[in-house]
Amino acid sequence: MAERFGFVSGAQTSSFVHIDCVVLYDRLKFQCSRADKMRKLKELLHKSDNRICADCSAPDPKWASANIGVFICLKCSGIHRSLGTHISKVLSVTLDEWTDDEINSILEVGGNSYANAIYEAFLPGGYHKPHPDSSQEERADFIRSKYELQEFLKPSLRIVSNKSSLQATDSRKDVGNSSNSYSFESEAGMVEFIGILKVKVIKGTKLAVRDMLSSDPYVVLTLGQQKAKTKVIKSNLNPVWNEVLTLSVPQQYGPLKLQVYDHDVLSKDDIMGEAEVDLQPMINAAIAFGDPELLSDMQIGRWLKSGDNALARDSAVNVVGGKVKQEVSLRLQNVECGEVDLELEWIALNQ
Repeated sequence: MAERFGFVSGAQTSSFVHIDCVVLYDRLKFQCSRADKMRKLKELLHKSDNRICADCSAPDPKWASANIGVFICLKCSGIHRSLGTHISKVLSVTLDEWTDDEINSILEVGGNSYANAIYEAFLPGGYHKPHPDSSQEERADFIRSKYELQEFLKPSLRIVSNKSSLQATDSRKDVGNSSNSYSFESEAGMVEFIGILKVKVIKGTKLAVRDMLSSDPYVVLTLGQQKAKTKVIKSNLNPVWNEVLTLSVPQQYGPLKLQVYDHDVLSKDDIMGEAEVDLQPMINAAIAFGDPELLSDMQIGRWLKSGDNALARDSAVNVVGGKVKQEVSLRLQNVECGEVDLELEWIALNQ
């Protein structure tokens, strides 16, 4: 009778309490472990060797290559991105969410001095590394020689990619890995970048139905040769992603292309609309006004809604807290309905 009215016996209650305690203990243990790893990451960043860029010695680097294990400046991070994530996975030390594997990877290396002891072990005599004011061409030549071509390693050593980390092999023992360790993105690697675009994919509204009653939407961004995508939101026509995707902006850039897809397990993903973002209003305004950190909060540009673009409403370019930002609402095209809201942030490589 007690069970019929929702009551449980003392033995059952004790069992439930025990299970809850175990779950709570596991969660606390995970949180403590993660907090400890983040503390170790910050301690690693504050070591003297990691307070300058591993490649050009610029002070106060705020980016890192998680799999290589080095801290790098904004200018060098653009070159690292052009190598592809199979060679260098670039993350912001302060803005990006790091996975446990990424934290473990950089902690295992130990930072700039340890990585450079391997990657720069055999720099030619009289060879000069880039300095903070070096040109993008000088910087790119050195970084590609150092990490992509691995010209400065011990002659018998070769670094091969292995998921989130890089592993060293001796070419005398593993000849198969000595020359074909990577699938190089040669054309993308030759591009010169002028800045970094951080795109916060905020939400979708009234998206199209592609399954029986709903859809499993995700967003793909394309800029030049680069692609980035959000996570899939299950069974939701008004998804909230709040996910930041980062792309490097080439000197000859075109529009940022956005596509929304419905994820399918057994068939090809269905398109749920697309749109383009003209980056010129934001980048031109940012160049005209100079260093945003020296400006107070203000509007510096505007992209106007018209029949020739996908804007749902006019979009202002603002300086907010020393950063150039633009909120964009897009009407999806080639589809029956749907809008997507974005927040763009521009970071010039010469800042």
